[in-house]
Amino acid sequence: MDLSTILSRVQFAFTVGYHYIFPQITMGLAFLIVLLKTLYLIKKDERYNISARFWAKIFATSFVLGVVTGIPMEFQFGTNWARFSAYAGDIIAQTLAMEGAFAFFLESAFLGVFLFGEKVFGQRVHWLAAVMVWLGTWASGAFIVASNAWMQHPVGYTIAGNRLHISNYWEVLLNPWIFPQYLHTMSGAVITGAFIMAGLGAYYLLARSHVDYGRIFVTLGVIVGLIASVIQLYPSGDLEGQQVAKYQPAKLAAFEGLFHTEQGAGIVILGQPNTATGQLDNPLIVPKVLSFLTYRRWEAVVKGLDAFPPNQRPDSIELLYYSYHIMVGLGTFFIPIMGVACLLWLWKRRLFTTRWMLWILMLATPFPIIANTAGWFTTELGRQPWIIYGLLPTAQGSSANLSAGNVLFTLLGFAGMYLLLGLLYVVLSVTEALKGPESGEGEEAEVVEEGGLPGLATGTVAEG
Repeated sequence: MDLSTILSRVQFAFTVGYHYIFPQITMGLAFLIVLLKTLYLIKKDERYNISARFWAKIFATSFVLGVVTGIPMEFQFGTNWARFSAYAGDIIAQTLAMEGAFAFFLESAFLGVFLFGEKVFGQRVHWLAAVMVWLGTWASGAFIVASNAWMQHPVGYTIAGNRLHISNYWEVLLNPWIFPQYLHTMSGAVITGAFIMAGLGAYYLLARSHVDYGRIFVTLGVIVGLIASVIQLYPSGDLEGQQVAKYQPAKLAAFEGLFHTEQGAGIVILGQPNTATGQLDNPLIVPKVLSFLTYRRWEAVVKGLDAFPPNQRPDSIELLYYSYHIMVGLGTFFIPIMGVACLLWLWKRRLFTTRWMLWILMLATPFPIIANTAGWFTTELGRQPWIIYGLLPTAQGSSANLSAGNVLFTLLGFAGMYLLLGLLYVVLSVTEALKGPESGEGEEAEVVEEGGLPGLATGTVAEG
């Protein structure tokens, strides 16, 4: 693989990794905003409506950054991956065009209604706008996942000369790879939104500011976060593992650093893959668990990397191994974090006054973003050395006339621009978070001054 292709891979990894920070936030928050708006219509408590409007501002900021950082990714198909686009554009363009023509316009149009149309259209239409924004964001995710799923497991195509042509449109849209990946992606996005909401609510409670809203944010974030974290592990994570074992067994072997085929293979808790010696250094392994999780039999044979020719194995085994274990490790920890928080909430609402748990919720806020990013690295690194699995090697998909210097120039340019955009996003989001929800009727000032956090003044708060 030449240097130009390697740098094109690095550039795409950087731009897509940076971009995906924002869609996972919007897909997660969109669902939570619908819940807040629904609670308002049911309970007639204005605080839920104020909360929905507040999070819509964070959503809108994230949405704009997602659009800005998403556009260069589309252009890279032509500038950096021209041979891939020429070979498979007849298929990939279908799902990408549907994402833009249907999902994006649905999301953006109703976002405008939600942000500016509450007084004009009334509460029921305002709720409907929230639902449509949520459906738009999740439909957008579905079309993008469909595109990626086809690259992981190509179906519904015919080969004519040096190009692929779509032969069955519905087979592409109903690709069996889509459902597990989509469920895993959406549950991951909801975890991100839930942790952000719970983390900000925890900050408000610790700071004794916007206390009523802090309790709403923590309650909703913790409950939804626990449910989504469980779904992320099972069934979505299990289904993802099953299809990887069936269709991409070399990827599974690299996940676990399994260099040699084993009967009754164990699952790796700790260890460092050593590709030079073909083994794991300092391993901590639970025997036979990988065989059971993969094939539901304790003594099942799991293929190792030695079962595949060197040119059919992932080309960055170490990075793939660590990406996978970061994703799984963090995802596993999310369950006890949210589980303990839920138990404290159920126990006479002690969560609101248990400072050590509030600190954990606040400090855990960025970790779902890291886990989701590691998950996408796992997906893409594991597909290598193919850009379309089994059909087109990555080395044959890049632009033939693009020099390494050209790619390095644009990569550095993206890094500089994205740094400025990131700083702008942080400033806008932090400023909005510090301002807090506002009612427009002086209600928020009353909450801040008089709401108080029970037990703080009397010293009865449980200390961590």
